[in-house]
Amino acid sequence: MTGRRVAVTGGPAAGARWDRRTLLRAAAATAVTLAGGCGRTGPSIQVAVVWGGGELTNFRRVVAGFGDVRVVTAGNDIDAFLRARQLAGTSPDVAILPRPGLVVEYARRGWLREVTPSSGYAPPVGMADLLSTGGRRYGVWVKAAHKSLFWHLPSRLPEPPRSWDELVQLTRRLGGLARRGAGPAPLAVGAADGWVLTDWFENVLADVTGPGFYAALARGEADWRSPQVRAALDRLAELWSVAGAFPGGGRRALLTQFEDSVIDVVHRRRAVMVFEADFVADTAREFAAGEAARTFRFPGARRADRPLIVGGDAAVVFAGSERGAELVRWLSDGAVFGPWLDAGGYLSPDVSVPLDSYRDAVRRDLAADLRAAEAVRFDLSDQLPGPFTGSDGVGIWRIMQDFFADVTGGVAAGEAVRRATGQLAAAARSAGGGR
Repeated sequence: MTGRRVAVTGGPAAGARWDRRTLLRAAAATAVTLAGGCGRTGPSIQVAVVWGGGELTNFRRVVAGFGDVRVVTAGNDIDAFLRARQLAGTSPDVAILPRPGLVVEYARRGWLREVTPSSGYAPPVGMADLLSTGGRRYGVWVKAAHKSLFWHLPSRLPEPPRSWDELVQLTRRLGGLARRGAGPAPLAVGAADGWVLTDWFENVLADVTGPGFYAALARGEADWRSPQVRAALDRLAELWSVAGAFPGGGRRALLTQFEDSVIDVVHRRRAVMVFEADFVADTAREFAAGEAARTFRFPGARRADRPLIVGGDAAVVFAGSERGAELVRWLSDGAVFGPWLDAGGYLSPDVSVPLDSYRDAVRRDLAADLRAAEAVRFDLSDQLPGPFTGSDGVGIWRIMQDFFADVTGGVAAGEAVRRATGQLAAAARSAGGGR
């Protein structure tokens, strides 16, 4: 997922529940569409998105360049929203989906039509094939997220660690100072949001395994109890179990949401570093206390190793919408996102967009990372099937929270890893996505 508000679950076949609020929101959007003559027979194109706030405003500025487009925000669970609309026969023309797995699932159900991107469409290696099934393309990437970043204030951390061992050593040193009341904790983490912990896991997994194994896990063809998964969890346990690593300890971290973890670094200064994606910049900018946060890449086992995990939002067209197909083709041209690039807070999935299109240096550097990477690996949890993909209290999100609670609560690393791999394997089997 590219943003921090998205929480998706599997469909009814996977045991998902549509809550009353989601159904009412879908019904209300339908009523507005029908009353305003904005269905597919009318002049407007309706687009459903997960975005809100500044993201929603900036996307509306983008599509204003196409013509008469109505953008409807679906709230946190766009999957449930779209299933309700499909059931009612009032699907939007276009939807922006935060998970490639949903694109493939909807296509196999016959809900989507094929799309043809513009001739200049150029996503990074590792993203291009995730929106296809049966040799046919059903979506195009419209927004990317760089998910391999640590953020810090230069005054608190003049020399960032450049390898995993250096990160562990720094955490131990700063953790010791924090326990004596001689400085802030080394790390802030919003462990109340399970997706933050899965992002940690994915970056470590990408470093300790080859791309083939990572992809096999996503496809349900690898064992979650394998040595590679255990090695990744062992590495996380090594860091997360450091005494004094987190302000207030592991229990407080499990009550801390993503935004608060960023504020702990840039405003409250209770911690030195926070790991998360490029969208940290939005919160950091809002709460900065006189000093701009900087970034360094998630460190690998060697100084030369720097994992690169990405997320993304993809545009799809529901069956029967000709104008929706025209809009999606138009959106696949990265140049049309100029208004969002000018406003900031946007990372294009199109590597042909000129770097000087980015107004801020941070995102310019991140865009360069996408170009330089030989291959990127897409957010693993966003590729998993059904409820295994995770949402609040469910799937891999919950499993990683349990693991975090174990290793920060004194459970031996070996036992914590054994529990976690058992839970992961059981969840994969239940979702039909592995063993």
